[in-house]
Amino acid sequence: MPNLSLSGASQPTFEVTEPAPSRTASGAEPALAIPVLAGGDGIEAGPGAAELEEDLGLDVLAALEGLGARGAAGELHRLPVPGRQVYAVGVGAGTADDLRRAGAVLGRVVTDDELCSSVSAVGDDAGLTAFVAGVVLGSFSFTLRTTDVPARVRTVTLCCSGPDDEAAGVLDRARAVAVASWQARWLATVPSNIKDPAWLADQAVALAEEQQLATDVWDEERLAADGFGGILAVGRGSASPPRLVRLDYEPSTGSARGGRRTPRVVLVGKGITFDTGGLSIKPGEAMVNMKRDMTGAAVVTGVMSALRAVGCPVRVTGLLACAENAIGADAMRPGDVLRHYGGTTTEVTNTDAEGRLVMADALAYADAELDPAVLVDVATLTGAMKVALGLRTGGFFATHDGLADSVLTASRASGERVWRMPLVDEYDALLDSSVADLDNAPGHAGAITAALFLRNFTGGRPWVHFDIASVGDAPEDRDEWTKGPTGFGVRLLLHWLGSANPLEGLSR
Repeated sequence: MPNLSLSGASQPTFEVTEPAPSRTASGAEPALAIPVLAGGDGIEAGPGAAELEEDLGLDVLAALEGLGARGAAGELHRLPVPGRQVYAVGVGAGTADDLRRAGAVLGRVVTDDELCSSVSAVGDDAGLTAFVAGVVLGSFSFTLRTTDVPARVRTVTLCCSGPDDEAAGVLDRARAVAVASWQARWLATVPSNIKDPAWLADQAVALAEEQQLATDVWDEERLAADGFGGILAVGRGSASPPRLVRLDYEPSTGSARGGRRTPRVVLVGKGITFDTGGLSIKPGEAMVNMKRDMTGAAVVTGVMSALRAVGCPVRVTGLLACAENAIGADAMRPGDVLRHYGGTTTEVTNTDAEGRLVMADALAYADAELDPAVLVDVATLTGAMKVALGLRTGGFFATHDGLADSVLTASRASGERVWRMPLVDEYDALLDSSVADLDNAPGHAGAITAALFLRNFTGGRPWVHFDIASVGDAPEDRDEWTKGPTGFGVRLLLHWLGSANPLEGLSR
């Protein structure tokens, strides 16, 4: 088994300069990129084009016309400069979404160690943030190959209006958010022969401690002593025992919101490090991507790691419910009845509906022990969500309209698209069991009944449930998504939690 740690992974670093340099201070020739805008009267070469023409003696507009450039967002052309990577990147109308696509194509294509880019100069702070996210996530790669490892850009110089403190602050925040999303994607991509619950717990704790977060971990003995019956039942068929991880963020003590009276948000992440389906076994082809069934826990870990960077004004606790759903001599059986944290019982009618069992424990613990103002959970939970929304939009459920509005605002700003799904109270009766309080898999309206099952453990508190099974795994490279696990949700949650008043929606 390879010795693998998130601390050894790396993402591009960024700096701001003015104007666009064609050489570094050491004399090296970095890759260069300029923007191309689309307009009603044709294309327009954006900032940096004049400097490029002067430094390299290139007629940029003529070259672009010869290449058939249209300026569409994410369109990429390599300009005819012998021995150099020089790119013209379409930015459309220069919106944040356009710049994210432009950054992603550069992150994916540039193989030089260094890139100097004026592309983000066409946008505002939101555009810069989107461009950085695109570059970082487009450059994502994961490999355990020992040869022919793909090269990726490592240093990006942004040629903007000047390296003032405000621009540097926006850049620092933008990179923190992008890297948090990158980290979630990395965790979800690690193969499950390495990524057991204990390993995932160790990675989350190490990342949290780097950010001065308090941490706590329940092993299998402590889980049993404290009554976490759902987590234990799901994990008991595996040779790798389960874990529950708690990460705690406190805002700066100098903040007006600091202190014990500061409201708390609790984030719960599903951490199934591999899902065979248990005794209700999945078909073989359905297991191929199940190393990413802990994406919810990876998303929560990534969010927690960047809360300080975005200046989150409220307390946040992350709970990672980690287990491997395996087949073994002591595996959970259909017909078993579990007792969750707090006493609620569940009849297991399908062992492949295991994510809700571990999350129920964590939600019940949060409600009983942490007094949260808002509960949020994140999970690759149901195949039904893929049927409903396809593979480009995540689903969410909410018990509070104002909170749902805040989620949708953050979705639009972050570029992570979600759709609100209905909590149909009439379907509650489907969860009835003759031998327990709840049935874990009634078999109808799959995404909705899964959400209704979890609602039973929230104590009636304001709650948002993200079912990201539809977007947890990308089928192909497209925009900032790389084929494989996506880490979807980090940017959305950080935009919300990093706003001036994340709980403002509760008053609406």
